[in-house]
Amino acid sequence: MAGQLGGQPIFILREGSQRTKGREAQNNNIMAAKAVAAAVRTTLGPKGMDKMLVDSLGDIVITNDGATILKEMDIEHPAAKMIVEVAKTRMMRSGTGLPRQQCLQENS
Repeated sequence: MAGQLGGQPIFILREGSQRTKGREAQNNNIMAAKAVAAAVRTTLGPKGMDKMLVDSLGDIVITNDGATILKEMDIEHPAAKMIVEVAKTRMMRSGTGLPRQQCLQENS
């Protein structure tokens, strides 16, 4: 979140977080997008594999659905969160397995 005070931008960050900009921020965003895509990439196609997800309470979910995988992931990176939110929105509007496509398109 940014505001203005006398022409100087004011950024409010969580404690312990750091702000990056330029090429470093771009590289971090690309790496985060690739990590999200890698989580669902192996579920694609006729030889797609199932994923076993374990939450903090120890509950287990086995799925090969990209939407379920993305929903169950605890993502903190802002760019990766945005990719997941776009994929969820596309999924809700179309009702198909587009989250997989969205994640892979972001990295192509």
